[in-house]
Amino acid sequence: MLDIKFIRENSDLIKAAAQKKRLEFDVDALLDADKRRLEALALVEKLRTEQNKVTDRVAKTKDADEREALIREMRSLKEHAKEKEDALKEILKKWQALMLRVPNVPDMSVPEGASDAENEEVRRVGDIPKFDFTPKNQIELMEKLDMVDFERGTKVAGFRGYFLKNDGALLSFAIWQFVLDHMVKAGFTPMIVPSLVKREPLFGTGYLPQGEEDLYKTEDGEYLAGTGEVGAMGYYMDEILDEKELPKKFIAFSPCFRREAGSHGKDTKGLIRVHEFFKLEQVVLCEAEHEESVKHHEALTTNAEKLLSALKIPYR
Repeated sequence: MLDIKFIRENSDLIKAAAQKKRLEFDVDALLDADKRRLEALALVEKLRTEQNKVTDRVAKTKDADEREALIREMRSLKEHAKEKEDALKEILKKWQALMLRVPNVPDMSVPEGASDAENEEVRRVGDIPKFDFTPKNQIELMEKLDMVDFERGTKVAGFRGYFLKNDGALLSFAIWQFVLDHMVKAGFTPMIVPSLVKREPLFGTGYLPQGEEDLYKTEDGEYLAGTGEVGAMGYYMDEILDEKELPKKFIAFSPCFRREAGSHGKDTKGLIRVHEFFKLEQVVLCEAEHEESVKHHEALTTNAEKLLSALKIPYR
C-alpha cells in the first residue's frame, strides 16, 4: 500500500499509473476522503481535549453548583465527541477502501498496452529449439511416460485435479531442491511458509480486495494463499525493523491454491493454471527507494535466468 503522503504529493503519477494499468480508480475521490478524514480527526481530537479539560476541572472544583454545571458540560461534550467519532469511523471505512485500491506505480520503462499481445520482449536467455518433427505437448509426453494422471486427478479433486507420479514426482522434488540450493548459496533464507492465512497479509500484499474471487476461503474466515509471497511478506507484519537489518531475503516454499474463478486461463489444459500446486518464491524486503528496489529486482531476474539456463529452459 502506498503512503498517503506520497499520494497527496504525486496524484498525477497515481492517475498515470491507473491509466497504464487500465484500472478504474478515482484519485480525486481518495484525496477528498482524505481531506474529510483529517478534518474529522482534528475535530474529534479537539473535542477529546476539551472533554479532558472539563473532567480535570470537575475533579478540582469544590463548589457544588459549579461542579454540577461542569458535569453537564462534560456529558454534552462526551455525546458530541461520540457523534463525531462515529462519523469518523464511517469516513475511515471509505478512506481505507479507496487506499486498498490505489495502484502501485510501474517503472517508467514498462510499456503501456491493453493486453498481453502488446508486451515488449526485453531479452532472451537460451535458444528456442527447432525440431524436424512435430513435438508432443506436455500432456502427451507425461501421460505416455506415466508421470501424471489427469483422469484420476479429476475424479478425486475435480476440474484441474492431477496426480504427479513416478519420474514426474521425482523431477518435481529435484527441481525444488536444485532451486533451493542455488538460492541459499545466493544468501537467501529458506522458509516453509503458511498457505492458510488471515485477511491482513492478503490486504497488505495487494491480493485483496481485487483478487478475492480467485481465493479459496475457509469457514473460519481465513484464506488459502495462491503464493508463498503472502506468508513471507507477513512474517514481519506489525513490526518495525532497523534499517541496518535490511535487506531481508527469503526463498519461501509453500502449497498454493487458486480458484481461477475468472475466465483467464480457463481453457488451458495440463499442469498450467491448476488449482493446487507448490512453489518457491523469491522475496526481498528492502528500503522503499526506487534505485534500491530496481537493484534487487534485477538481482532476482538474474537468479531466475541462471536457474532456467542451468535447466536448459529458454527464457524471455
